[in-house]
Amino acid sequence: MRVSECMTRDVRMANPNETLRDAARLMAELDAGVLPVSDGDRLVGMITDRDICVRAVAQGKGPDTKVSEIMSNEVRYCFDDEESDAVLRNMGDIQLRRLPVLNREKRLIGIVSLADLASIGQTARAGEALGGIVRPGGEHSQSIH
Repeated sequence: MRVSECMTRDVRMANPNETLRDAARLMAELDAGVLPVSDGDRLVGMITDRDICVRAVAQGKGPDTKVSEIMSNEVRYCFDDEESDAVLRNMGDIQLRRLPVLNREKRLIGIVSLADLASIGQTARAGEALGGIVRPGGEHSQSIH
């Protein structure tokens, strides 16, 4: 099955100049733990509830801090025409639970989560991916060294 068949399509985005308070309010409104960050029509980052709670607070940042100061700048993504099992393997390898979904013109058209992929019958592969995701450390670790 292709990612386009199971992804979430209605994606709201944050702006890098918005505050963490704005991003947190939008996450609460959407009941979402992640927001893509766009500058115009360009995807420039991702911000998670964990980034706000752990990274920002640990650095002494307040709610008026700009999203651009805390967001992850290196965005990992997948394409809408990729096969779901390949995306699941990649999610495990790069230790991410959610990926923005782009079309081949590199425009954001959705987000796919581990839960989305598990809900389409990919439970065994989702379990394998989760095993990779929960490994300690990794590129997206919040720990302070």
